[in-house]
Amino acid sequence: MDFRAGRRPERRGRLLGLVATILMVGGMLAAPVAADMNQCAPGGLDSAVVLPKDLTEGGAAGGEDEHTTATVEPLSAVNVDTLGLGTRGVLTVGTLSDAPPDICINPTGEFSGFDNQLLRAIASKLGLQVRFVSTDFSALLAQVASRRFDVGSASVKATDKRRRTVAFTNGYDFGFYSLVVPPGSAIHKFSDLAAGQRIGVVQGTVEESYVVDTLHLQPVKYPGFATLYANLKTRQIDAWVAPGTLASTVIRPGDPATVVANTFSKGTFVAYAVAPDNQPLVDALNSGLDAVIADGTWANLYSEWVPRTLPPGWKPGSKAVPAPNLPDFAAIVASQHRKPAGPPAPKSTLAQLRDSFFDWNMYRQAIPILLTTGLPNTLILTNCAIVIGLVLGMILAIAGISHSRWVRWPARIYTDIFRGLPEVVIILIIGMGVGPLVGGLTNKNPYPLGIAALGLMAAAYIGEILRAGIQSVDPGQLEAARALGFSYPAAMRLVVVPQGIRRVLPALVNQFIGLLKASALVYFLGLIADQRELFQVGRDLNAQTGSLSPLVAAGLFYLILTIPLTHFVNYIDARLRRGPGTTEPTDMLAHTFGQEIT
Repeated sequence: MDFRAGRRPERRGRLLGLVATILMVGGMLAAPVAADMNQCAPGGLDSAVVLPKDLTEGGAAGGEDEHTTATVEPLSAVNVDTLGLGTRGVLTVGTLSDAPPDICINPTGEFSGFDNQLLRAIASKLGLQVRFVSTDFSALLAQVASRRFDVGSASVKATDKRRRTVAFTNGYDFGFYSLVVPPGSAIHKFSDLAAGQRIGVVQGTVEESYVVDTLHLQPVKYPGFATLYANLKTRQIDAWVAPGTLASTVIRPGDPATVVANTFSKGTFVAYAVAPDNQPLVDALNSGLDAVIADGTWANLYSEWVPRTLPPGWKPGSKAVPAPNLPDFAAIVASQHRKPAGPPAPKSTLAQLRDSFFDWNMYRQAIPILLTTGLPNTLILTNCAIVIGLVLGMILAIAGISHSRWVRWPARIYTDIFRGLPEVVIILIIGMGVGPLVGGLTNKNPYPLGIAALGLMAAAYIGEILRAGIQSVDPGQLEAARALGFSYPAAMRLVVVPQGIRRVLPALVNQFIGLLKASALVYFLGLIADQRELFQVGRDLNAQTGSLSPLVAAGLFYLILTIPLTHFVNYIDARLRRGPGTTEPTDMLAHTFGQEIT
């Protein structure tokens, strides 16, 4: 025992050395990193562009929209106490982290981008503080409608379909689509898209609706832009229908991708989403938007983050506010004498994988954030859920073997429901169904709800594992304990349950490992920057830089957590099976009570 304990530091040192060697080799294999890998930063006037000449291919932007208000109430008439905010004086905003330059998290962990910086300026006009919470786009509008968030800020286009779920402010930006393809593609315009091609879109976006409803095609749906673009660069999809501004940001010089066509989203503009029954907040945000347009704040932010010419006949805000005074972007672009980038040199698949997954500078940037933010949050979520799962799972296991059907049936129904539903569905049901009912207790913190959801899911699986282990114990063990005078609960607690747990220990650890990885799904409930777990930290860094290396770094942390745990439980299981000093399976009662059973 002492000999093995003495070797543990040596083994730990070899393990850490191996990880460091892998990272160093990845760094040596990686290509040099571009000078500026931060996509969540304002490009300024140097990044100014003019609207593409083919932008009207899908139809003109349209004139005045029937939903844009004729005027707004003055700021002095806004009463912040009537805005229906979840927290008085605080605007809780649901946003994303992976669509720069509009919405993203910068390297300091602050929610930024044109949309969020503009909303900060509007809130300042209204005398409100802003609290940003990251979520998934597919859940954002439902969370706004249920008042999980006061406002949704995610470059949301105000379509008629979405107006059935949420209300929208006046427009603060316009939206257009870009068609992005690999170099040498036979696709040159939207009309070239056809059935049988793999057309990538982000699920739940208007780009998906455009491909399905307008082009009548079935796209390949992705949860986020970073993953989609990575698949395009490796030619796993044929085309990407992308938001125009995002496409111009994420495509770096030398990337194997090019924009070949653009088109407007007819009759829509980009606006903030608000709960459908909260018209006072919509009116207040419209007043603040007109105010920041009138004082030049909108123009300054627009010029910093998304400097591009406005389409003819469109302006932000209400119909009454004057058009913003913007620089002559066309003249700026002409004065820069930019040379169009030529097609990148072809790369082998191995070289592309190397550039995407083994960027040492990205590892050096990701590991400190993963260590200080992602790892603690992952451990908190997992360990708390394990405690709930074990306690409730043991109750379910005992109830599942009860002779009373009134005890047994509820346990079976619970197990069937929580094992049958997908994990993300359970998390969303608890977060969006139970969350509003207990908002006063949790202070709208998603952690308690996320832990509860993970624990309830784990209990269903752990209960079945423990039930199987308990029922595998020879019935004679229980009968012998009862014959010695033990009550049924005491016999189960001291004799049967310990043997059952020992037999299913590896299965329990496997369940714990699965729970560790499932903790990433709490992201759907909305997290502030300091609450992100390992996977979300890697995903955000992936969105900032366009490199998949931060996700690989997050994966290494999961391996560091799970592999030692697996080997440790195998060691414990082997020791328990051998028993102290004998290889024969000694009766559990003799071990427990120190006497021979005859």
